[in-house]
Amino acid sequence: MTETERLKANLEQMGLKRMAGTFETEAERAAQLKTSYSGYLGRLIEEELLAKTERSVNDRLKKARFPYVKTVEGFNYGFQPTLNEVLVRELAELAFLGRSENVVLIGPPGVGKTHLAIGLGVKACAARKRVRFYSAMELLDELLAALATRNLVERLEGFSRLDLLIIDELGYLPMDKPRANLCFQLVSRCYEQTSLVVTSNKAFNQWGEVFGDEVIAGAILDRLLHHSHIIAVQGESFRMRDKRTKGVDKTPKLPDNQPAENS
Repeated sequence: MTETERLKANLEQMGLKRMAGTFETEAERAAQLKTSYSGYLGRLIEEELLAKTERSVNDRLKKARFPYVKTVEGFNYGFQPTLNEVLVRELAELAFLGRSENVVLIGPPGVGKTHLAIGLGVKACAARKRVRFYSAMELLDELLAALATRNLVERLEGFSRLDLLIIDELGYLPMDKPRANLCFQLVSRCYEQTSLVVTSNKAFNQWGEVFGDEVIAGAILDRLLHHSHIIAVQGESFRMRDKRTKGVDKTPKLPDNQPAENS
């Protein structure tokens, strides 16, 4: 085994895979540029740290379980001119996570609420935050299963240790009382500890219908909106924009009684 082969094997054994793959090329480059030994070593370490960061972010993206990856920068703001783009870009800086604040995206189907929610989640993953994405019913079904196996407290505790929990499509399907109670317990457990991003097609005065109980709905809203940023997306559906026929506007409208943003 040559000295180069031995060095490469030792680097790989130490888990320095990027360094093992680049040290020969970087050595040639350093010789050409007459780089100092410390400069050469520093370059190798920078490459290894970059590789570890990339692996960490990719691992966090996988753990987040996004249905697909979207970015805040990739959103078509021109198609939704009423959207508060300044607020969205401010939230993408993630200061709200440090304050355990919530984000609620309200609007009809197809206007990009999920895209924006995922975009914020991707930003959080890139910042090495702990993120999870769920559809509302998937999440509540998981909590219901945990209740049946007497693991509910442990699951709620796990969610409260996240930096960001994204709950998508809340309100698209009505809930029975057990799921409504579980949703209340989840929001209560995360209150002022874990930031929530929630998307919903229902105005807040319709959440009593969603949960089948005005009292539970009110209690959930009280905690969810206490420290929150509310983003109303009231434009046209991206999916329907090319399918409108006969001049009929198929985009549902939001009620006018949206509450003011709390921050």
